[in-house]
Amino acid sequence: MERKIHLIKWEVVCTQKESGGLGIRKIDLLNRALLGKWIWRFAFEEDIFWKKVVGVKYGQLGFGWRTKEARGTFGVGVWRDILKESSWCWDNIEFKVGKGTKVSFWTDHWCGNEVLSQAFPQLFALAVQRNASLDALGELLHLLRDLRISLEEDAVIWKGEGHGRFRIRDAYKLLSGSNVITFPKKSIWVDKVPTKVAFLLGRPLGRKF
Repeated sequence: MERKIHLIKWEVVCTQKESGGLGIRKIDLLNRALLGKWIWRFAFEEDIFWKKVVGVKYGQLGFGWRTKEARGTFGVGVWRDILKESSWCWDNIEFKVGKGTKVSFWTDHWCGNEVLSQAFPQLFALAVQRNASLDALGELLHLLRDLRISLEEDAVIWKGEGHGRFRIRDAYKLLSGSNVITFPKKSIWVDKVPTKVAFLLGRPLGRKF
């Protein structure tokens, strides 16, 4: 089979259309987004049979938002792969405080832009280090002044654009990063021009990539 020269870089092809690419997804990033959704589902869904089974099999951490590390040789491969996506998932999850009984004050992200143990490290270590400044305490009290405890159950919220819910599209976009390229997308990707025609028109311009 004759090998043809690629006219446009694969990175450009896989870039979102709004950023000038063709919007084709990379399979490895899409797979990570799909695995990450199970991290979200375990934290978000309640009284679901599969969650109870997984929780019993691996054990739960903290207040049951996540499982312990998957150990063993047999029957743990899938969940172990899912847990590999925990880091970026939980970096994009925060808590909506209801009763406050299932949220860790210091180590869960429920207030401000980061967990309080990182925002106020001196106060976090107060039991050992007793010279934390009053300024830090004042900032903490200022941050907490608008918090209202309610009778609702505590819940998780996705930080993306899905109104608090995990969406594969948002997760994929997060994993792929922001590939900003210079491309006349408004002149090429127009509604009244078929995609194939638009692609052919863009080929000469795509050579510079």
